[in-house]
Amino acid sequence: MKLLLVEDDPMVGSLLQTALIDAGYNVELCEDAECGEVALKVQDYDAIVLDVGLPGRSGLDLLKSMRRAKSEVPVLILSAKVAPTDRVLGLDLGADDYLVKPFDLDELLARLRSIIRRRQGRVGNELRAGGVELDPVKLRVTVDGTEVTLQPKEIKLLRLLLSQKGKPVSKIQIEEEIYEEGEDFESNTVEALVYSLRRKIGRNLIVTRRGIGYVIPE
Repeated sequence: MKLLLVEDDPMVGSLLQTALIDAGYNVELCEDAECGEVALKVQDYDAIVLDVGLPGRSGLDLLKSMRRAKSEVPVLILSAKVAPTDRVLGLDLGADDYLVKPFDLDELLARLRSIIRRRQGRVGNELRAGGVELDPVKLRVTVDGTEVTLQPKEIKLLRLLLSQKGKPVSKIQIEEEIYEEGEDFESNTVEALVYSLRRKIGRNLIVTRRGIGYVIPE
């Protein structure tokens, strides 16, 4: 899943980006509202982690601009402001959740998963299809109740396909979601990754749609 992190503090931004990547997300970091606005115009994101206290335009200004443009990307606000009126303002402007600094990283990850699930119309934590289940919190995969070991990129691919169940995912989408910017990969890397994943979870779960991509059927 692809996230946009908008945070002006270089140290906080770097630490958060690393933590989110370690949690399995593909993360783009912006340090101000202008950068965030440009990023939203050229890329689709599954969620945004948005600091309020940005230089120049505030995070709330960016949020208002997004919602005026009919963007439905879920937004988790980060703010040092603790007053209830500040939280109410952020939520009224269209934020999906509001987390006060300093915060616990595990809580941030849990809230992030929650807003993504709500926008995708899911209630539970697990992603499943057939006999395959993925717990996105523990990154644990089972096939017919038996745990299997997957590599990080295989887990990312499985989570992407399960979260888009019933919708074909193109090769380009997979490349953008799985591989970091600047990371080298061959023209057949996605095909090799799909082949490797199929060997571990079963060959029939992931269906190839020629010229379109890959899909886990409903």
